[in-house]
Amino acid sequence: MKSVGSWKTSAVGVLGAIGIIATQLTYIFDADPNTVFSVEAFVGAFALIGIGWFARDNDVSSEKAGAK
Repeated sequence: MKSVGSWKTSAVGVLGAIGIIATQLTYIFDADPNTVFSVEAFVGAFALIGIGWFARDNDVSSEKAGAK
């Protein structure tokens, strides 16, 4: 699937999602009963990837992004 947005927004979306996913995975594998895995945060991370993937920077025209 081709990205409609630009590499900058896609990178920020993916990096933000990696932080959320890594945190949630640590909650699964740590021995602390006070940390709880959040399905909502985990799924939200994938939504963040989608937003970053399809968003477009101000300096990227529709033609550059391949939207037209």
